[in-house]
Order: sequence, then C-alpha cells, then structure tokens
Amino acid sequence: MPPCSRDAAEAASGRDGAAAELPVLVIAGPTASGKSALALRVAETFDGTVINADSMQVYAGLPIVTAQPSPEDQARAPHRLYGFRDPAEPCSAADWRALAVDEIAACHAAGRLPVVVGGTGLYLHALRHGLSPVPPVPDAVRAAARTLLAAIGSAALHARLAEHDPAGAERLRPSDPQRVVRAWEVLEATGRPLADWQAMPGTVEPGRRFLELLLLPPRETLYPACDRRFAAMLAAGALTEVEALLRRGLDPALPAMKAVGVPELAGLLRDDLSMTEATERAQRATRRYAKRQFTWFRHRMPGARRFDAQFSESLEPEIFAIIRRFLLTGQN
Repeated sequence: MPPCSRDAAEAASGRDGAAAELPVLVIAGPTASGKSALALRVAETFDGTVINADSMQVYAGLPIVTAQPSPEDQARAPHRLYGFRDPAEPCSAADWRALAVDEIAACHAAGRLPVVVGGTGLYLHALRHGLSPVPPVPDAVRAAARTLLAAIGSAALHARLAEHDPAGAERLRPSDPQRVVRAWEVLEATGRPLADWQAMPGTVEPGRRFLELLLLPPRETLYPACDRRFAAMLAAGALTEVEALLRRGLDPALPAMKAVGVPELAGLLRDDLSMTEATERAQRATRRYAKRQFTWFRHRMPGARRFDAQFSESLEPEIFAIIRRFLLTGQN
C-alpha cells in the first residue's frame, strides 16, 4: 500500500481493528477553473487515481472538444472513466454513479486515493447522496416518448407535460429536450411526476468519508479563461473531431451532440456560420455554462473547502496541507 494511503488507513482505524471509513477526495468547479490540473497534482502527490465526473468527458472521440486530460497527463497518474462511452449511448447519472462506485472501491482495494473530479453537479450529488428510486422506464415507453418528441418538438412536449405535471414543467426549460422527455417518460411509465420520485431519499454506500474542494475563480478571471480554452481547442483539432462526429448521423438530441462547441462547429461545417461567428457563439456558450456551474456549486456544496481562485501552483501548499490533515485525522 502506498505510504499516504497506509498512513490514512492506520489513522482512521480503531484500536480494535474495526473497519475504517475510507477517504474519497472530490474536486469540483466550473469549466476552466483548473480542477483537472489540481486533480493530477493531487494524484501524483498522494498516490491517487483520477476519476472523471464530467458528463461530456465520458464520451469517446471528443477528447479535445470536451477537454479530457491529454495522453501525457494520463500517463502521469491513473485516470478512469474518460472517453469510454460511445456518443450514441447517453450516460445517465445512474450509469455514471454505478461505474464511479466500482472505481472508488477498486482504488481503496489497491491502497490508492480516489480523486473524483468534474463539473457535473448532478453526478457529484448522486455520488454523495445517492439517487432517488425512480423505477426503470420500459423500452417501449421510452421509445414512444422519443418518437413523440421527434414528432412535436420539445416545446410542445413541454406544454403537454405541463397539463399533467405543472410543477415539474415549471422547473424545466422548454428548450431542454433531454430533461423534458425524461419527465414525460417517467410520468407515462409510473403515473407519477418525476419530482415525486426525486423527493425520495437515495441509498449511499457506508464506510466512506469525503473531502470536497471547490474552485470558484472570480468571473473576471474565469470568463477570459473560457475564451482562451475554446481558442486552444480549435488550434488542437476540435473541428476535425466534430466533423467525424457529424459523419455518424447521430440524433441531434443526444447529450454528446450538444456538448459545448459541437453545435457551433457543426454550424461552421454546414456553412451556416463563419469561423468568427462560430467562435463567438461557442465562447459565449462556454461562459454561460461556466456561470450555471458557478451558481450550482456555490449553493449546492456548502460544506466544501472553497478557493476563490483558479488553480495554480501557489495554491498547492494550502490545499495539500488540507488533504494531509484529512487523510491523517479525518478532519475537513
């Protein structure tokens, strides 16, 4: 067992040798906050394995567009749940959670520190608090819901949902087809609104203790970083990735097809947008996404250790001291 992990296990175990609560580190923040760089440095320093918690970085074929760690970074420390899912197959929070739970268990069995990193709040919430017991939707019902969505559109389906589940419809944007159709299919399959199921408590795995680190750079720092990130993606070959994705003729409603940058670069490839227009729209979409993430994390992770800065080496001493104390004493 690596030294850091052994020390943590010994500190956490009781005198009678009872099973300890095993540590899990979570690093969260909006896009371009530097969380992936921090996760890599933590994994290198504390014998960790980086576990992806970004809903777009799970998809294969889009490493540049979704800002997955480079092959060089992945060679420096073990990385899991990156680029493993075909874009034609949506990855739900339940799918990801089941895989992440297995990866965390594998880390602990190997004496490594699980370093869960990402900007998808729903994934991180599901890991910490479990998922509500929504019954599986039969394939026939799901197929019928998708057919209805394709026939009448997201706005019309949202209006139909509002007739039967006004409270649920009020929480959803008519322009969000994935969530609208999900609410509709659950209503059709169970006769109960999705919100009723979501209000039920989820099941969580015992024997774990979490330390949450949250990077929330000021927006005057974050937004320019978002713009630079997209420009760097273009230079690295993002357009080629999107071109290959479009050749597959996938359903535009699939999550991978709506990843930030994909619709804008698709418009460029169809000659609907100029390079300048595509770049400006993608950068604006990235900033808006970062703003939504910022708001979610600020309100939904009150217990996290918050750093109001983009990650840089100057933060390492403070962050690493917090992690060492957590591993040795269990204190956050």
